[in-house]
Amino acid sequence: MYPIVEFLTGTLFVLTYCTYGITLPALKYLFFGCLIMVLIVTDIRVRILPDVVNFFGFGLGLAFATRIPPDGISDLFVRNRDLPTILTGIVEALLGAAFGSFLLWGAAALYKLVRKREGMGMGDVKMMAMVGTFLGVRGSFLTILLGTSIGSVIGLGVVVVLFLAGWKRGLADRASQRGLGKAHSLRWAIASQYQLPLGSFLGIGCFLVVYAVPWLSQSSILDRLLFRP
Repeated sequence: MYPIVEFLTGTLFVLTYCTYGITLPALKYLFFGCLIMVLIVTDIRVRILPDVVNFFGFGLGLAFATRIPPDGISDLFVRNRDLPTILTGIVEALLGAAFGSFLLWGAAALYKLVRKREGMGMGDVKMMAMVGTFLGVRGSFLTILLGTSIGSVIGLGVVVVLFLAGWKRGLADRASQRGLGKAHSLRWAIASQYQLPLGSFLGIGCFLVVYAVPWLSQSSILDRLLFRP
């Protein structure tokens, strides 16, 4: 994993330069990208999104917002209100943090209410609070939309592969022998319980927002998706 992470981090620097050049926004997104890279790898390996990364990133995002306010639907409320630039950036960053974290927390609460079990940890909520300070309301929305969509597709694929590969077949057979159900159904039930790291997919969504959206910003479809008039 080490050389893969090093290669991807180098690629991150190249993408940042190609997208933003040598500018202050480039510095902002380099810090952001490195934080996201740490969270992605940690979530894949140990299913943890460390508070030390999320809280540090939250503070760093607010600091950058004083000079580079994040884009977002908050423009409708805080721009053209004769507010100082520093205050405008902080308000937009806090709105982005609140929107991203509460949207994900609401989805988790709804999942628990319907399924009667936890669907995600609070680390994902804290991660989105950090992401919101960098990307704002619009970026947070797109991050969750893209991250959960990609995660759903890949997650379904993983479940199907595990089922076809006979994952936990012995456990299902023993349970079937004890009268708990048909082995076929039990194998599918076991495979469907496999958990993928949501934080890693949210991280992929972040990278798409930071690096893919600028290249597609001329698309009228994307403009409507980003709430632009």
